[in-house]
Amino acid sequence: MHEYMLTVFEKTGELLLEEKIEATSDEAAKEAATKKLEENQYIEHTHRLVRSGKLIMFHS
Repeated sequence: MHEYMLTVFEKTGELLLEEKIEATSDEAAKEAATKKLEENQYIEHTHRLVRSGKLIMFHS
């Protein structure tokens, strides 16, 4: 199990969400992050998903 960090920002730089996600693979983490973004209506906000220095997903 790997630990990932999902972070969402407003265009002003304000932090909207910072949440840990545990997943068995990068793909599973992407799916969990996308679900979380959709649930909170943050899918169009700037967001990133990282794991131990590795950028997994980014949207600006």
